[in-house]
Amino acid sequence: MAHVRLFRHYIHLPFVILGLIDFIVMALAFALAVFFRFFGEVGFFVENLLFIILSVIAFSLFNLIVMIALGVHQASVEEGMSGMMLRTIMAMILAIPVHGFAYFVADDWLWYLGSFGLLTSATVLSIFSLGITRVLFFALVGNEAFKRRVLVLGAGHRARQLLEDLTTPFNRKGFTMAGFVPLPDEPIEIADEHLINLPTSLHEYVLRHPVREIVVAVDDRRRGLPMEDLLECKMEGVQIIDGANFYERESRKVALEMITRGWLVFSDGFTVSSVYGIGKRTLDIFSAGLLLLATFPIMLLTALAIKLEDGLKSPVLYSQERVGLNNRVFRVHKFRSMVTDAEKHGAVWAKKNDSRVTRVGEFIRKVRIDELPQIFNVLNGTMAFVGPRPERPIFVEQLSEKIPFYAERHRVKPGLTGWAQLCFAYADNEEDTREKLRYDLYYIKNQSLLLDLLVIIQTVEVVLFKKGSR
Repeated sequence: MAHVRLFRHYIHLPFVILGLIDFIVMALAFALAVFFRFFGEVGFFVENLLFIILSVIAFSLFNLIVMIALGVHQASVEEGMSGMMLRTIMAMILAIPVHGFAYFVADDWLWYLGSFGLLTSATVLSIFSLGITRVLFFALVGNEAFKRRVLVLGAGHRARQLLEDLTTPFNRKGFTMAGFVPLPDEPIEIADEHLINLPTSLHEYVLRHPVREIVVAVDDRRRGLPMEDLLECKMEGVQIIDGANFYERESRKVALEMITRGWLVFSDGFTVSSVYGIGKRTLDIFSAGLLLLATFPIMLLTALAIKLEDGLKSPVLYSQERVGLNNRVFRVHKFRSMVTDAEKHGAVWAKKNDSRVTRVGEFIRKVRIDELPQIFNVLNGTMAFVGPRPERPIFVEQLSEKIPFYAERHRVKPGLTGWAQLCFAYADNEEDTREKLRYDLYYIKNQSLLLDLLVIIQTVEVVLFKKGSR
């Protein structure tokens, strides 16, 4: 399989393997740095290994967490090896104060992290070692090693959507498309070069070709499926998967055009436990409190900058009505980034190069400082730290009429950050909102503390690289 599923969230298997390799390489690099700096003799080093092991694990773990936050492994797909290594260097530099803080908190256990000289040499050695092992890893496994060969049953509208959305160079990470098999009397919307005309049966084709998975993407199942043929293929070890589930797994979003209310009812997900609810609230309070402590000086400087630009009598905060959990309306607070009469003619979508945005507002929007007062919404329980972004009632009413399942995003608390914010740019029109809803539904369907933690960690990448800000 090219994906593993941890707590209902799909993670690309090569990223998991590469992360484990990185962890081991950094642990060995740190141990080697300790050996040359403090020991010099193998026997003496081995005898004292128990005193070193916690520092070794902490060094690797903290570096790996910061790498995940900066999207290091995903960068191998979009930016290549050079982009991946640049992000690695940045991550390991940013991790040095994290190691220092860990030593301050637990110096009795992590005493080796207290040596700045050791951290520097271990970091440099790790960067060189990671570069070598990654080059070897990609040379040995290649780009296709972890990909499954997939055959699609169907050649109509659903099949065309799979072809258009999932076979772009960016999205096709876990599979290669063998082709599309049309059903009798089915309208064909797939180009001839992608079609497979079976000489005999689906089972015979699978026996002769290395197909690992069959995706059922038929527009109308009432016309019948070759169930006996599919059963024979399954008995051969070929996985059979529904088109909507395949789309969700590969893209980490839900295909609005493929799903029905029946799919929502019977599909895996959309369930939460009381333990998760308690854990999520605890995570919300902890994360919001930590962010408040870290950014309080920035918030004071922002308030001062707004006053200096627009005058002492100008308001610092801007409050709006938003729709929250179970369609309850609440007020969300943001630093004012527009002129005071920005909506004198009514509510409109925010847009790129918006003339209503002030100079201070333009800067705080780019680095997401304008969102910081929503920390208090998280603390008072009207928002969560992770969830769909809250929208204004007038837009919710309009979008609910035009976009199917839009109201389902209000089944959870809105969030300060979210899965859609990580995966898609700022939405300023109906079509962008439709795309973001696909990601919001994925989050609601697969929500877990692991996914919340991943979103929080990777939000650092959004802030540092201005991804999705407007």
